[in-house]
Amino acid sequence: MKTPRLTRRQVLRRGAGLLGSGLVLPSFIPATALGQTGTAPSDRIQLCIIGVGPRGTDVLSYFLLMNDARFVATCDAQQARRKAGKKMIDDKYGNADCKMYADIFEATSRPEIDAFLIATGDRMHSHASMLAARAGKDMYSEKPMSLTIEEGRALVSTMNRFGTVYQCGHQRRSVDSYQFVVEVCRRGLIGKVHTAIARVWQSNPVPPDAPQTPPEGFDYDRWLGPTPWHPYSPARVGNWNDFWDTGGGVLIAMGCHYTDIVQWALDKDDTGPIHYEGTAEWAANSFTDVPITCEVNCDYADGEKLLIQSQGAFVDRFLRFIGDEGWIQIDDETNVITAEPASLLRLRGISSRGWSHPGDHIRNFLDAIRSRRRTTSPPEISHRATTVCHAANIALRLGRAVNWDPKLERFVNDPEADRMIGRALRPPWKL
Repeated sequence: MKTPRLTRRQVLRRGAGLLGSGLVLPSFIPATALGQTGTAPSDRIQLCIIGVGPRGTDVLSYFLLMNDARFVATCDAQQARRKAGKKMIDDKYGNADCKMYADIFEATSRPEIDAFLIATGDRMHSHASMLAARAGKDMYSEKPMSLTIEEGRALVSTMNRFGTVYQCGHQRRSVDSYQFVVEVCRRGLIGKVHTAIARVWQSNPVPPDAPQTPPEGFDYDRWLGPTPWHPYSPARVGNWNDFWDTGGGVLIAMGCHYTDIVQWALDKDDTGPIHYEGTAEWAANSFTDVPITCEVNCDYADGEKLLIQSQGAFVDRFLRFIGDEGWIQIDDETNVITAEPASLLRLRGISSRGWSHPGDHIRNFLDAIRSRRRTTSPPEISHRATTVCHAANIALRLGRAVNWDPKLERFVNDPEADRMIGRALRPPWKL
């Protein structure tokens, strides 16, 4: 009897199950081993984008440059965005084949889809990722990976259980300028690093507006997902990151990029600070219920410190590491690195790519789907970096210092803070 030929897609799906069972696959399955040459249709990774907003379309544009990836569907609660994503994809491939879904549950269950680009608001990142994993799919999810610490841990457990390839959108790990800064710190070229300063921009107060009827084609209930119900208003939807129920402010939206690099540079990828204390400015007579500006001191068990600042303009963001023999800083807007001693800069190659170019991060994700190896930004590491921002936000919201146990992932003798590790979810959503 003739042995049926497996497509790359079938091999990948079987591989995901084997990975979950603890078996090791070959590091790469060449197309020739499947009787194929080039990038045949059956050899391409078929993807769907969930969340077709500004960030989603930006990352999608880079995905569309990859010849071994093909987008076959869009999913968004807003009809206009679904259609915009479909047009972008159809224009790329010169056809009208891209499907559209409003329901994330339906999209993640589609058998023809191998992987997802998840670029929703923060409230859906972990839930969409876990739905995809339970359906045997891989995913590239925008940051922050979760809305709460509890969601992040549940995501890690789910990915480990199903052997899923997960890449968090911490693309600075794949950018040479940040890699250079990390190498300088890890090699002791500025001596022992004792302090890191992460500066992000400040939030802006959102003026209140009156409840309205959602626009035609906008499924507002699906948009809210697991978060508490609030009347629809353009301000609430357009500025979702400035509301505690759907986001966490700039401190986590941008801060998780920096805490990720700090954890890496300080060799703390499997842990986190143990003490958080800070101050914040809150907006009066505003819709906004996250800090407008803030400053949080985060102390590690061995004495190293991280200072997170949310203040100033968008263009003023930077990350600085200070050692006992010098310092090094990267300006996020310009990708310019400065250092003392300045001679350190001669060790770095020149690159025009900055933080905004996720191409290498995407390439790493697609390669990991084939090899079933760990991505650059895997679940556990991303969760630990995100937890730093969540814990800092909780300290600010409580208005006092908190102590954190990174091993138990609980606050120390602090039931009030522990209650903020997770949040109630609207049915049918669950972890």
